[in-house]
Amino acid sequence: MPAVHVRNKRRLNAEINVVPYIDVMLVLLVIFMVTAPLLTQGIDVQLPQTNSEAMPQEEEPVTFSVDRRGRFFLDIGQNTSDPLSDADVVNRVAAVLRNKPQTMILVRADQGVDYGQVVKGMSLLQAAGASKIGFVTEPAAAPAPARKPG
Repeated sequence: MPAVHVRNKRRLNAEINVVPYIDVMLVLLVIFMVTAPLLTQGIDVQLPQTNSEAMPQEEEPVTFSVDRRGRFFLDIGQNTSDPLSDADVVNRVAAVLRNKPQTMILVRADQGVDYGQVVKGMSLLQAAGASKIGFVTEPAAAPAPARKPG
């Protein structure tokens, strides 16, 4: 019998198949992209950008004020100097935002007011549908020029 020399035509493949790992990674990426916005807590606020010049505004913003005693005021509607209840704040701001959804709401809070009261007011603005909220501040006093010795 002649010697039959059988050659194995299949060579050993020493490469790692990474396609399943890429599939798993993409699935995890999609899961994180979907769940990340749901994990945010607190009040959504669009913080104003600090520029050296005032930002131009197409329309007049609504000013929401909190005085030292924690009372709420709006510069829209009648009797703007009368304090408002929580429901009145939500109703008035919602009415403005129904007509002009991109209206900027400016928050003016007294320096001595309780921080919790400001957060409560901002949550009322959010409940009314406000998406653009900014803070009104006063510029710091300029330091006195340094004296030259002599």
